[in-house]
Amino acid sequence: MKANDMKKRLVLFFLLLMQVPVLAQVQEVAARQRVLLETSKGKIIVELYNETPRHRDNFLRLVREGYYDGVLWHRVIADFMIQAGDSTTRHAKPGDTVGTHDLGYTIPAEIVYPQFFHKRGALAAAREGDQGNPERSSSASQFYIVYGSTFSTLGLDRVQGRLDERTQGKVVLTPEIREHYKKYGGSPHLDGQYTVFGEVTDGLDVVRDIDYVDTDDYSRPVNDVRILKATVLQ
Repeated sequence: MKANDMKKRLVLFFLLLMQVPVLAQVQEVAARQRVLLETSKGKIIVELYNETPRHRDNFLRLVREGYYDGVLWHRVIADFMIQAGDSTTRHAKPGDTVGTHDLGYTIPAEIVYPQFFHKRGALAAAREGDQGNPERSSSASQFYIVYGSTFSTLGLDRVQGRLDERTQGKVVLTPEIREHYKKYGGSPHLDGQYTVFGEVTDGLDVVRDIDYVDTDDYSRPVNDVRILKATVLQ
């Protein structure tokens, strides 16, 4: 074999080796399961993170069982988030108190920060507050999707101060995350404290539309907004 041919083959071999991690990453992203949420405002598609397997599997099971079909987006706060997952809201009447029902079990926290943070479109698990839930275990069924708002440098500095108090300085907004919040928005004050287990890949405009509906004094939409059907996409 000629020396030039050998060099060409070696170069090709090393180029192929360099592609392996990239291909693995692409396959990992492609392997993420997706769920279609058909709502009375339009369709939302969420992608579930494999790095939060307990939350992923629990959510997929409930979707397959039809648990979310017909439930209300019962808690909506403009420039913050939209929340659903209380099965009793299917039959809620106007003025009823909603959002208090759960499934009687919790999911251990799978907080993967700073890899996953509360960017606009983040899918996260609701939970009880720290005082009665210091382990930050998640609700079995209730979840929220972040809409949030954009932040200035000063605004993020203030958020960091709040995070320092709540997490004893353990959660730090990295330069990359700060830049993301400045440009795209989100809800950084929740970072490192709630499990983010997925993100919206399509339908963020629908999230926005739900986020800005009129609500009552308890953050329930005045005109009901529902998840008509949730489906696992193949």
